[in-house]
Amino acid sequence: MADRGVDLSALPKEVRDQLAELDLELSEGDITQKGYEKKRTKLLAPYFIHTPVEPPRQPDVQPPASSSSSNHAPPPSGSSRYRERHSRRTHRSGGTRDDRYRSDIHTEAVQAALAKHKEEKMALPMPTKRRSTYVQSPIETRTPPDSSSGSEDETSVRRQSSVVAPPPMVNPNLQSPDSWINRTVQGSSTSSSASSTLSHGEAKPQPQSHHGECVTVCLSCHFPFSTFILRVGVPVSSRVSTKIQQLLNTLKRPKRPPLSEFFTDDSEEIVEVPQPDPNTPKPEGRQIIPVKGEPLGVVSNWPPALQAALARWGATQGKSPALTALDITGKPLYTLTYGKLWSRSVKLAYTLLNKLGTKNEQILKPGDRVALVYPNSDPGMFWVAFYGCLLAEVIPVPIEVPLSRKDAGISQVGFLLGSCGVGLALTSEICLKGLPKTPTGEILQFKGWPRLKWVVTDSKYLTKPSKDWQPHIPTANTDPAYIEYKASKDGTVVGVAVSKVAMLTHCQALTQACNYCEGETLVNVLDFKKDMGLWHGVLTAVMNRIHTISVPYAVMKACPLSWVQRVHIHKARVALVKCRDLHWAMMAHREQRDTSLASLRMLVVADGANPWSVSSCDAFLNVFQSHGLKPEVICPCATSPEAMTVAIRRPGVPGAPLPARAILSMGGLSHGVIRVNTEDKNSALTVQDVGHVMPGALMCIVRPDGPPQLCKTDEIGEIIVNSRAGGNMYYGLPGVTKNTFEVIPVNANGVPIGEIPFVRSGLLGFVGPGSLIFVVGKIEGLLMVSGRRHNADDLVATALAVEPVKTVYRGRITVFSVTVFYDERVVIVAEQRPDASEEDSFQWMSRVLQAIDSIHQVGLYCLALVPANTLPKTPLGGIHISDTKQFFLDGNLHPCNILMCPHTCVTNLPKPRQKQPVGVGPASVMVGNLVAGKRIAQAAGRDLGMIEDQDLVRKHQYLTEALHWRAQTDPDHVLFVLLNAKGVAVSTATCVQLHKRAEKIAAALTEKGSINTGENVVLLYPPGIDLIAAFYGCLYAGCVPVNVRPPHPQNLAATLPTVRMIIDVSVSACILTTQNLMRTLRSKEAAASVNIKTWPTIIDTDDLPRRRPPQIYKPPTAEMIAYLDFSVSTTGMLTGVKISHAAVSALCRSIKLQCELYSSRQIAICLDPYCGLGFVLWCLASVYSGHQSVLIPPFELESCLSLWLSTLSQYRIRDTFCSYSVMELCTKGLGTQTELLKARGVNLSCVRSCVVIAEERPRLALSHSFSKLFKDVGLSSRAVSTAFGSRVNLAICLQGTTGPDPCTVYVDMKSLRHDRVRLVERGAPQSLPLMESGKILPGVRVIIVNPETRGPLGDSHLGEIWVNSPHSASGYYTIYGEESLQANHFNTKLSFGDPQTLWARTGYLGFVKRTELLDASGDRHDALFVVGSLDETLELRGLRYHPIDIETSVSRAHRSIAESAVFTWTNLLVVVSELCGSEQDALDLVPLITNVVLEEHHLIVGVVVIVDPGVIPINSRGEKQRMHLRDSFLADQLDPIYVAYNM
Repeated sequence: MADRGVDLSALPKEVRDQLAELDLELSEGDITQKGYEKKRTKLLAPYFIHTPVEPPRQPDVQPPASSSSSNHAPPPSGSSRYRERHSRRTHRSGGTRDDRYRSDIHTEAVQAALAKHKEEKMALPMPTKRRSTYVQSPIETRTPPDSSSGSEDETSVRRQSSVVAPPPMVNPNLQSPDSWINRTVQGSSTSSSASSTLSHGEAKPQPQSHHGECVTVCLSCHFPFSTFILRVGVPVSSRVSTKIQQLLNTLKRPKRPPLSEFFTDDSEEIVEVPQPDPNTPKPEGRQIIPVKGEPLGVVSNWPPALQAALARWGATQGKSPALTALDITGKPLYTLTYGKLWSRSVKLAYTLLNKLGTKNEQILKPGDRVALVYPNSDPGMFWVAFYGCLLAEVIPVPIEVPLSRKDAGISQVGFLLGSCGVGLALTSEICLKGLPKTPTGEILQFKGWPRLKWVVTDSKYLTKPSKDWQPHIPTANTDPAYIEYKASKDGTVVGVAVSKVAMLTHCQALTQACNYCEGETLVNVLDFKKDMGLWHGVLTAVMNRIHTISVPYAVMKACPLSWVQRVHIHKARVALVKCRDLHWAMMAHREQRDTSLASLRMLVVADGANPWSVSSCDAFLNVFQSHGLKPEVICPCATSPEAMTVAIRRPGVPGAPLPARAILSMGGLSHGVIRVNTEDKNSALTVQDVGHVMPGALMCIVRPDGPPQLCKTDEIGEIIVNSRAGGNMYYGLPGVTKNTFEVIPVNANGVPIGEIPFVRSGLLGFVGPGSLIFVVGKIEGLLMVSGRRHNADDLVATALAVEPVKTVYRGRITVFSVTVFYDERVVIVAEQRPDASEEDSFQWMSRVLQAIDSIHQVGLYCLALVPANTLPKTPLGGIHISDTKQFFLDGNLHPCNILMCPHTCVTNLPKPRQKQPVGVGPASVMVGNLVAGKRIAQAAGRDLGMIEDQDLVRKHQYLTEALHWRAQTDPDHVLFVLLNAKGVAVSTATCVQLHKRAEKIAAALTEKGSINTGENVVLLYPPGIDLIAAFYGCLYAGCVPVNVRPPHPQNLAATLPTVRMIIDVSVSACILTTQNLMRTLRSKEAAASVNIKTWPTIIDTDDLPRRRPPQIYKPPTAEMIAYLDFSVSTTGMLTGVKISHAAVSALCRSIKLQCELYSSRQIAICLDPYCGLGFVLWCLASVYSGHQSVLIPPFELESCLSLWLSTLSQYRIRDTFCSYSVMELCTKGLGTQTELLKARGVNLSCVRSCVVIAEERPRLALSHSFSKLFKDVGLSSRAVSTAFGSRVNLAICLQGTTGPDPCTVYVDMKSLRHDRVRLVERGAPQSLPLMESGKILPGVRVIIVNPETRGPLGDSHLGEIWVNSPHSASGYYTIYGEESLQANHFNTKLSFGDPQTLWARTGYLGFVKRTELLDASGDRHDALFVVGSLDETLELRGLRYHPIDIETSVSRAHRSIAESAVFTWTNLLVVVSELCGSEQDALDLVPLITNVVLEEHHLIVGVVVIVDPGVIPINSRGEKQRMHLRDSFLADQLDPIYVAYNM
C-alpha cells in the first residue's frame, strides 16, 4: 500500500486535507481506484520511511514506525471514514453494522489475489431462476445489461472463436481488473454479462441473442459448440446445454492444491484419509516453558469477600454514585448510589430468604440457583438482583430475556436452567409484562424450559428487613458465587460456575493489572450480564467504588457516538468496548467536533483477541488521536468464560514504544505453526498482542486435539491457565467439567509436568517475545478441513474484503463447517441486501470463492445468501451460528441465492474404477467360479408338462378355437365383468356373447375394411370388454391386432402423436374404435397435433349389424403372429414385439399352472390392459383357463379411491393383479382412512395373493407400506408380491399360489456398483434391500450373463438376465426388418458353457441366489432378483449406478421433495427434483441433495434442477421416463423453478 511506513499524523495539515479530499472522491465514485492510488502515491512520495527488514526466524514482530502507523496501517483519517459515511447516508441500516473484519491491507491482498486469477479466466454458469422465485429484487435489475455486453455482432463472434467479447459497461471504479467472471481459456474470452444474461432467457423473448449468448459463453472450447446432437438426432441449441458446457469447462481446470494422491477405494473399504504431504511445515522450536504472571499483591484493606466491599461502601460512602443508566436517547436516566445499591440488595436478600413462601416454609435456601432475567437497558435492577442474590447466598444465573417461543437457541437455555436446577426467576415488572403470554395471561412455557416461578424485584414489592436481621457475609470460600452461561460451538448452553474466592481473586487481579483506583469513572458498553461487562463493570467496579456508566446496545444502535460523549462528559478514566463500538464511533465521528478522550487512561478492547481487531484499533486511533486519545491507552485483552481473563495489555507509560505486531503466514497457521509471512503478502495475518498473563496466574500452550501435550515455541496451541481466578466447573455436568477444568499438561513423552490442574481457555495462540501473549483464533471458530485448520473469522474477513460489498450486510455473515463424506466442508451464509441484483450477487459469490481459494488454499463447499433479517439472531444482534447451521442441514434456511462447489473442494473421493480389459475369457471365468465353489447363476420354473385337460390343449392350439369351444360347451359361463366407479357391473360377457361380438367385428373387418389376412389392425379402446371383443374379432378375421392406448381427450397434444406413431410404425390398415374416440380422432383439436387426413380406415364397433364371417380363420402354423405388443420403454424407445400363437398358448398355460386358474375361480384385475402381462391377463387368460375376470379400469379410481379394495372385499376375491400406480394411489389416498374402510365393512382377509405387474425392480418400500397400512382391514402380510416381464418375454416371474413366500435380501451397494453381489445383514451401512420378483413361471429358464463377454456368471455376480422359454416373443416388429437387432436380442447363444440353447436377452440386470426355502418339489429354491434396466444404468467414475438408488436417497433428503429423477449428461450427474412445498424452499434442496448423493453414493452432483410437481414424465406403468426428461431439460422445456450448476 502506498502509505506503508508513512507516519500520517506527522504529515503537514494541507497534505492530510488533500488525502481526505482524495478519499472522498474515491468513495463518491469520482475517481477510479487506479487514479486514486496514483495521486495518493504522488502525494506521499516525499514522506516515505524505509523500514528495515527483520530477521525472519521467530514471529515477525516489528515495532511500528511511530505512534499511529504500523505495518498494518489502514488508510489515514480519510478513506474508511468518508466511504463509510457515504454508505451510511444511502442506507442507514446498511452493511455498516459490524466492521469487526475491516482491514484495508486485507482488502488489498484479496484484490491482488483476485487479480492473479485474471490470467485463467473462465465462465461460470449462473444459476437459472424462475421469475417468481426472485423474491427480492425489483424487476428493473433483472433486465440483461445493455447491448454493449455481448450482442455487438454475435455472428462474428461465432465465426471466430478467438474474438474477445467487449467488456460490459460498469461504473468505472467497479470495473476492477478482477471482474473475474470473464476468464480467458485457451486464448479466448467470454463476457461476464453474457454468462449472466443467460439466466434471463425466460424473462425477455430474445430469440436471436440466445444463440449468440450460448456461443459467446462456450467459446472456451476450440469451436463454437452451439448444437448438441441428442440421441434422437434432434439438434438442440439451448441455454441449459450451454451452461452445462460452461460447467464442464470450469471442471476441466486442474484442481488447485495438489492434495495427496486420491486414495483407492478397496470397494469393500470406505474411503480413508489422504496421506499427509511431506512438505507441510512442522514445528521446530523447543518445548514451551509455562509463563508466570507477576505475583498477586496483598493490599491491607482488600475486603474478605465482594459483598463485604459493597457493605463497606454502602455504609461509609452511601452518597457516592455506583451506576448511571442511560435512556434510549443516550441521556442519563437515573443514578444508583452505593447507599441505595446496598439497601435495596439487603431488602431483596431478606425477601428472597423469608418472604417468598407462606408463613412457615422457606422456598429458597442458600446455595439454590436463581435465574436473573433483565433486559439490557436496565442495569440498575440487574445490579440489585445480582448483589441481592450474593447477600442471600443463592446463586444467580443471569440469562437473556426470552422474546418469543421461536428465539434462536431458546431450548438450549432451557437445558442450562435444567442442568443448574433453576426453579425461580427474578425479573422486573416491566420485563415481566413484556414476556410472551398464553391467551389466559400466564407466561408461556418455553420449549425445553423447566417450570419457573417468576418473582418481581422492583423496590415496591420488597420487604424491609427487621432491625435485627443482617445478611450473612462469610469470608470468600470455594462455594459457587454465580453461574455465567456459555453457548458452545454446537449450540448447547452450559453454565460456568465461579466460586466466591475465584470471583474475589479475579477482581483483585483485574484491579492490579488495570491499576483501578477508588472513585474512578468507567464507561461500559459491554453486556453487563457476563464476561468483561460483568467482571469489570459490575464486580471489580464495586470492589473499587468505581462509578460505572452503562451504555446499552439499543442506545449504541440509535446513537453510535454515545459512549464517546459519555467519556467526554464524565471525564471517564476507563472505557470497556468492542471493536464494533470503535468502528461505529469512527463512522459517526464527523457529527461531533468537540469531544475529548484525553481523560482515558485505559480503553479496554474486549474482543482484542480477534486477529481482525488490530485494524479497528488502528483506525480508531487515527481518527481520535486529534481528540486527545493517547496511543498507549488501547488495551486489547483475551478472555473466555472458563478461564475468565486470560491476558490483558497493561496501560502503557506515555511515550513508551508501542508493543510489536506479528505478521504471520496463513499457510503456516493452517498447519498450526508460526511462520513469518515472507513469500506472499496476500496471505498474511497481522496480529496484535493481548498483553501479559494475569497476576497470580500460570499459563501454558498445549495441542488443541488429543492429550494436552505442551506445544513447541513455534507452534499454535490452546492456551490453558492455572489461577485461583478462573471458573471451577460446568455446573451440573461433571463429565464435561473434567476435560476442561482439570487438565494436566504432558510433555512430548506423555509424562505429566506436575500436579496442578489447568483450565482450557478455548483460545488458540502462542507466546511471543517478552512473554507477550498473541491470540490467533478460538477453538469454536476452528474449521478442520483435510487436516488443516482454518479460522472462521479469517474466512469472514476475506469474504468481506471482496469489493464491492454492496451485495451483503457486513455484520450478517457467518462461516461454519458441515461434515460431508468424511471431511469438514466450509459453508458461508450471509444476508443479502434487498437491492442487490441477481447478477451482482452471483459475481460477488464467485469472487469470494476465488479469494478464499487463493488466500487460504481451501475450497468453499457452499455459499448461500438469504434474504435480509432472516438468520437467527443472538440476543445482542449477532448471528446464532449453531442455529444457522441446523437450519442449513434441515433445509430451513430458505436462501435466495446459492452456489455449491463440491467439484472443487471434495478431493477425497475414491479413485475411479479402472475396468479390467476383457482379456480373460469366459471359460477361465467359469473355471475360476467352479474352483471358488460358486454355482453358475441360473434358475428354472417347473416343467410345463401336459396338464390335466390335455384334449383342450391338443385340440385348441389357438385362442380362437378355445373361445369357440367354450361358446359351444359352456355358453352362459360369465368370463368378464366390467365395473364402473360406483362398483356396479356395467357390462358382462359370457362365452357365447364374446364369441358373437367377435364374429360381428370379424365380418365388419372383411366387409367395411376390406382387410386381407395378416394385415395389422389398431385397436383403440378404453379399458373394457369392447377391447376384448375387438381382439378376438381380429383373430377370427385373420388380422393381427395392435393394441394402443387411446389418446387422453384433455391432453391430445401430448398423447395423440404416440398413437399416430404406433399406427405409422405398425403400418396398420385399419383402426377399430368407439364412436367417441372416432370423433376425437377427427376433431379440430386432433388436427392441431397430427395430420388427421391420413388416418387409415376407421371402423366404429359400437353399433355393428349382426353378421357372421364366412369362416373363422385358422392360422396354418402356430408360429404365425397372433398380435403385436407395443410399449414405450423407460428410456423413451417405442418397441413393438411379435407374439406368436404358440407363445400365447404357452404363456396362458404357464400362468394357469402357476396361479391354479380354472372355471370356478374369480380374479380381479386393476391395471392398464395395453401391453405386456397386463394385456395378457385382461384379454387372454380367461378365455384360455375359463376363470372369471372382474375388470376394474384404473382411471375409475380417480373418482372412487376405494373401488378396487371394496371390490376385493365384496366379491371375496382370492387373487388380484394391479399396477404400482394403483397401489400408490391407494397408499397415499386411503392410508389414513383404514378406520373408515373398516366401518364400511371392507375386509381383505380373503385375499391370498395380490400381484403387482411390472417391468422393473420391485418397489419394496411401497409394497411394505401397502401391506402395513391395510393390515388393519385384514390384508395378510404375505399376500403382496410382484411379477416381472420384459419386452422379449412378457412374463418371466409371477408369484403363484404355491411355493415359498418371496424373500428379501440385503446387498452391499458398494459391491453392486462393481457388479458384484455381496449379501449383508439388515441395517448394515450402505445396504440395499431387494425383493425377489416372484417365482419363475413354468417352462422358463433364466441364466445370469456378463453383457460384455456373454459368458455365464457365478451367483455372486450381477449380470444381464437371459431367458429361454416357449413364450418368448418372436422378435421386434420393425418396418425396415433390422434383423441384426432381432437376432441379438431374441436368439442369442452363450459364448461358453452351453453354446446350443437359444436365449433372449431381457436387457435387465439381476442375480440369482439359492435360498434356504424349499420349492414344491422339495429342492432348495433359487430366487431371481431384478436390480434394474441395463439401458438406464449410469456409468460414473467407472462404476455402475442404478438411478432408482440415487433417487431414493434424494427423496429422503428433504420433506419438500415429492419425486426425483436422475440422468447423466457428458459425465455430469443431473438430479431433477419435484418441489411439493413453497417455492422459497427450492434453494434449500440444492445442498441437501448434493450432500446425500455424496454421502451415500460417493458421487458429485453436477446440476440440480428444481421443478414443479408432475413435471417428471411417468408412463402408464408408473415408471419414470428419464430420457424424455433429459431431452426436455436439454431443450429447455421444463420451466424449472431453479437450476443450480455445482462447481
